[in-house]
Amino acid sequence: MLATTAMTAPVMAQDLPIVDEPLELTVHMHWPRAQGYGPGGDTSVLYPVEEFARERTNIHLIDQTSGRNTKDNNEAMNLLLASGDLPDIVGGNRIKQPVNQYGPEGAFVPLNDLVAEHAPNIQRFWDEHPGLQAAISAYDGNYYYIPYLPDGKYGRAWFVRQDWLDALGLETPNNVDELYNVLVAFRDNDPNGNGQADEVPYFARDWEEVLRLMTLWDARTSGSDTYHDFFITAENTIAHPYAQDAYRNGMANLAKWYAEGLIDAEIFTRGSSSRDYLLGENLGGMTHDWFASTSGYNAALADKVDGFNFIPFLPPESAGGVRMEEHRRIPIKPDGWAITYANENPVETIKYFDYFFSEEGALLANFGVEGKTWNMVDGEPVFTDEVLNSDTAVNSQMYLEGAQIYRGYPQDYRYEWQWTAQAARDGIELYDTQDLLVDQFLGVAFTKDEQEIYDRYWPTIQTYMLERQQAWILGSGDIEQDWSDYIETLNNMGYQKVLEVMNSAYARQYG
Repeated sequence: MLATTAMTAPVMAQDLPIVDEPLELTVHMHWPRAQGYGPGGDTSVLYPVEEFARERTNIHLIDQTSGRNTKDNNEAMNLLLASGDLPDIVGGNRIKQPVNQYGPEGAFVPLNDLVAEHAPNIQRFWDEHPGLQAAISAYDGNYYYIPYLPDGKYGRAWFVRQDWLDALGLETPNNVDELYNVLVAFRDNDPNGNGQADEVPYFARDWEEVLRLMTLWDARTSGSDTYHDFFITAENTIAHPYAQDAYRNGMANLAKWYAEGLIDAEIFTRGSSSRDYLLGENLGGMTHDWFASTSGYNAALADKVDGFNFIPFLPPESAGGVRMEEHRRIPIKPDGWAITYANENPVETIKYFDYFFSEEGALLANFGVEGKTWNMVDGEPVFTDEVLNSDTAVNSQMYLEGAQIYRGYPQDYRYEWQWTAQAARDGIELYDTQDLLVDQFLGVAFTKDEQEIYDRYWPTIQTYMLERQQAWILGSGDIEQDWSDYIETLNNMGYQKVLEVMNSAYARQYG
């Protein structure tokens, strides 16, 4: 059953065009796939989505992106703010923190009243999704950006080589002990049948995914879809997973598994190509990765690896008997777009933002231009065969069309479901049979004083946490012996001060 949280019956767009004469609005759009508002960052070419939106709304976005020579969105934002020459719209990756910091100081326009009066589609979304508006609000109670709103429930899943299990006569692991035994068998019993001890039992293309193994000992690694984030405790307070007793136990076991060769020896260095390489060479046995993209390897490697079958399986029960999937799709992102104080047309701009929450605009933002990349079939948007059968991933194609980019819009999970392989669909249905997902920390908005404390202490604390983390996994030190000194060091570095401002902001924002 397809799970979706997007609007199922959006209200229609306001009267179009928004303005009678073409209105140019400048935009800063800096995000991982493009540093500039154009395909691949090429601002001399218009996105097809932009061309269509111009025709329908009479609003023309003109690129004015700062930091085009860097892929660091924070650096680009700092360059933009330091210049003092703000465009009409600031959009892209992780704009929530700077917008909420500088919005109350006058750099960005508060959107509460603008949306209520001029953006019925956006307002309807807030009304139908209580709590999300509070999650993006600044400390003054206003919100200053329209976010990118992901759709769907599950993100990553546990995957195992079913063909390896079959070759060794093993069952799918149901708990942490059975998982350990499977990984040992993958290491020792030559499941790829080449007569060499070259198998990599557990691997991950994002090294942080090796930390997920700690959930098998009831630890946490993050409270959101962002790695290393704070989490909500059972007492409804904010804490950090890397300062909990369960983390000590989980890390001790993780280091043991790494020392025993159950985890990729190159987990920190192999990088994003590890999935391609280890599966393509018939070396990788298990990972934790995205449902849709990982399931695609069954078709991709069918002719290369005989009997290749890489499928999702339920998260094994932890040592405490808990079956949990820590990663899930967060309902709201720190990405999106905002209106700056320099914008002389805030009403027209918010109406333009609202267009992408209408039925027509949301389809455009998700699927591209109708008739070009998709068609309506029996009331459903369906990608063309050319899109679905291309050698280029569907999401990569959409980025070049100007769809699925980091503007503020409600994502439609039907976009991804179409190119999700049957194995992943089966896996999603399997995951839906269990109560696996945990509550997410949606972030907080600091006052100026709170932000100063956070900025003063947290970056160096997190750096220290990650340095010790990697050292323990690699065998440099023993977390059991080092734990007291580690906690004392965190507190000396200001960890308790950070917790105080985090919890003060959390209580204020969410009551």
